[in-house]
Amino acid sequence: MSYRDVASRRVLTWALVAVAARMPVAMAPLALVFLVRERPGGYSLGAALAAAYVIGEIIGAPVLGMRLNPRRARPHLAAGLLAGAVGFAGLGAFPAAPAALLAGSAFLAGAGPAAAPGGLRALLTSLVPGHAAAQALSVESMLTFGVWAVSPATVTGLALGVGPHLPLLLAAALMAASVAGLWFLPAGWAADGPDGPERRGERVGRGASRLRVLARAWPVYVTGAAGLSLLALAELVLPALLEQRGIAVGWAGPLLTVMSVSSAIGAFLYGLRSWPGRLRTRSVVLMAGMSAAVAAVALIPGAPGIAAALAVAGLLQSGAMLTRNLSLREVLPPDALAAGYSVMYAAVGAGYAATGSLAGALLPLAAPSTAILAGVALTLVLTSVGWWGEIRAGRSAPGAGTAVPLGAAAGAEGAPVGGGGDPERRL
Repeated sequence: MSYRDVASRRVLTWALVAVAARMPVAMAPLALVFLVRERPGGYSLGAALAAAYVIGEIIGAPVLGMRLNPRRARPHLAAGLLAGAVGFAGLGAFPAAPAALLAGSAFLAGAGPAAAPGGLRALLTSLVPGHAAAQALSVESMLTFGVWAVSPATVTGLALGVGPHLPLLLAAALMAASVAGLWFLPAGWAADGPDGPERRGERVGRGASRLRVLARAWPVYVTGAAGLSLLALAELVLPALLEQRGIAVGWAGPLLTVMSVSSAIGAFLYGLRSWPGRLRTRSVVLMAGMSAAVAAVALIPGAPGIAAALAVAGLLQSGAMLTRNLSLREVLPPDALAAGYSVMYAAVGAGYAATGSLAGALLPLAAPSTAILAGVALTLVLTSVGWWGEIRAGRSAPGAGTAVPLGAAAGAEGAPVGGGGDPERRL
């Protein structure tokens, strides 16, 4: 397989804009924990602020994503990213503000740019030839995991070495820079292609009809929520778990970096070949393995063992995310994909918020290791519901759920999966 068709100046520009827009998202949860951890009930307050941030994403992603005009997306994306920059700046500028004010700023920081990941992903696939869509989305996954690899160490170093407010000010500056970068990219993308709604016998309109089209992918959204709930456990509870184990809390950043680097490697390896089995079966197997690895994090006493378990979890996480999003591209028509990505973003945010809230509620009452195991149990429940939904709903395209040669031509969104597909990641 070759990534040669993805290498272009426009894709490089897109990558710089995407990094500036996504780095704040990756930094936010851990940065919020560090921002308030020295206050009374700091870890619980940090989890609550992270939940407020993600609730903003949950609300903003579908509401704003549904309103995106594919051909004139730039002003919409710019306004959302600018609102996010204002929210991050408020958190960093007023770290001692009352909890309610901090929660409001966190909500704005999450809601404003929530449609940007889906919009940028749709824009990326318009910058490359149709047959290179699979490679483009694999590169996007590696880029995103790379951002998640760098961000924990960045947050930890700045928060502990300089000040807990500095990571949030950096997030505000990066998001503002991404707004300027949008003007170096096309203003939008084509909503229809050779395999668009007309060819597939369906046209996605506004309002209720679009909602019905998006709702057909609900099992994929549920599985997405399960996937990010494990990430919430790793990010929000890890500092408290390290303290429970007698390990310096400063190791939280490097350990999360190990997980993200492993995820980036997994995304690259997953995109190099086809994999056997139905998509839903593959997804369940990967999610079960990732859950076992995160549960091991709660039970292993030493830092090396925790690092190894996080590395395994990251390796499996990338495959689970790519498989899940491959299913989403199969179910939805091309002109609904940007909105579908936004709904997926909201769904995974819901999983993050649910697990983060559960962990925050349990931390004052139980050991961090117990909170992690409870979150793993919630993840397995969500995974089971999504798997059941996919079995019941089946697939809308013939041949769906079979092995996918990821390097095959991927221009047809609604083609049978056996003829090609587009692996990609969540954000």
